[in-house]
Amino acid sequence: MKKTSKGKVNPEDKVNYLTTAAIPGLVTRMAVPTIISMLVTTFYNLIDTLFVGKLDNQSTGAVGITFSVMAIMQAFGFLLGHGSGNYISRKLGAGETDNARKMAATGFFSSLAVGILIAALGFVFVNPLAKFLGSTDTMLPFTRSYMSIIFLGAPFIMGSFVLNNQMRFQGCAGSSMIGIVTGAVLNTILDPVLIFVFDLKVAGAAYATVISQMVSFIILLIMNKKMCGINVRLKDFSFEFSYYKDMFKGGVPSLCRQSIASLATICLNIAAGRYAGDMADAAIAAMSVVGRVAMFANSALIGFGQGFQPVCGTNYGAGKYDRVREAYRFCVKTATVALVIMSVAGIIFAEPLIRLFRNDPDVIKIGTVTLIAQFVAFVLNANTVLCNMLMQTIGMTFKASVIAMARQGVFFIPLIFILPRIFGLPGVEYCQAVADVCAFIVSVPFSISVLKKLGKTAGNPS
Repeated sequence: MKKTSKGKVNPEDKVNYLTTAAIPGLVTRMAVPTIISMLVTTFYNLIDTLFVGKLDNQSTGAVGITFSVMAIMQAFGFLLGHGSGNYISRKLGAGETDNARKMAATGFFSSLAVGILIAALGFVFVNPLAKFLGSTDTMLPFTRSYMSIIFLGAPFIMGSFVLNNQMRFQGCAGSSMIGIVTGAVLNTILDPVLIFVFDLKVAGAAYATVISQMVSFIILLIMNKKMCGINVRLKDFSFEFSYYKDMFKGGVPSLCRQSIASLATICLNIAAGRYAGDMADAAIAAMSVVGRVAMFANSALIGFGQGFQPVCGTNYGAGKYDRVREAYRFCVKTATVALVIMSVAGIIFAEPLIRLFRNDPDVIKIGTVTLIAQFVAFVLNANTVLCNMLMQTIGMTFKASVIAMARQGVFFIPLIFILPRIFGLPGVEYCQAVADVCAFIVSVPFSISVLKKLGKTAGNPS
């Protein structure tokens, strides 16, 4: 691909590359940076849990409860980032560069405004919010401390989500990875220093996260300006309803997925505390640890799918539907094999993984059972996640939203109220695995239908 004198890749050359290169190599090259970025993004919370786990169950639980707030920020970040990014990739494929520029600016500056609003509301309602999210009385001071600081970083967290997604939808995933990885490395360094050396305890973990997110945001902004053909400029910002309509259309499935995930986490924490008896704090801490480990594994799958999305969106916009189908099938096969390997490893090393974060007998016992159950069903998520991303990228908003809500909404939330009533704590431990099986069953006919429709449009119904 040709570059300008400033090192940028011309949008036309990037589109030509995405629509002509061999699918296996193309998807792999797009996916490696996004997998790393997703793993690193998850690493922020994983590192916090790892170091905070050396303190006590209350601090570990506080981080887990606050993760619901982070998930809400992520939900709105993905709404604006995926929504604008999907639009950008399709318009680049269709050769409409000016519209792509306006969407990039509109999505980015809107994310900063939403981040400021979240921070303001968070500061005002931090106490009732912490209790609503499942904090016990013994956890409340720790949760309030950690959550209040996290709200400081809301605008930077939101902006980073949008920049990262817009850049990868342009095929600039390598450049966005630099900003994300730098923040993660900084977070890893700051966590032990602020938690233990400066004795800030759980507040130190929050400060480390916020500082790291600020640095990531600045680097992403610089890389966007220097390396991407479509970058954010205030003069391109638009209040036109059509841009917000398309942004929401493309981002609603992500909003649904992340919002439902946040609600599911709240329900999980409440159920764990209610059905664990005198082990309530240990059960919530165990679910926090399991959530981090499972999310780390799931992030690799999502990252792989994000490598598929710019290939899907650009080729769909260019009318090359056979390449969309080829890319999807390649991704499902590859992801399934990878998840089998990850699941076997996760089952074998479940107890050591839990012990790594919290060396408490009750936490280890509850966490090990829950983690093994989740890894047993984990392999089924390949088709569920990739089917959602396919439909979201090509503009099938309703179907994508149904799949997005299936795993942790349509199935998980009813099950978390039903299974524990019947089986007690084991009902909590096995709930996610049962929901994953149900979501897979729903996703199969959806994916078959979409692939057939693309085949007929391309004149190849097989």
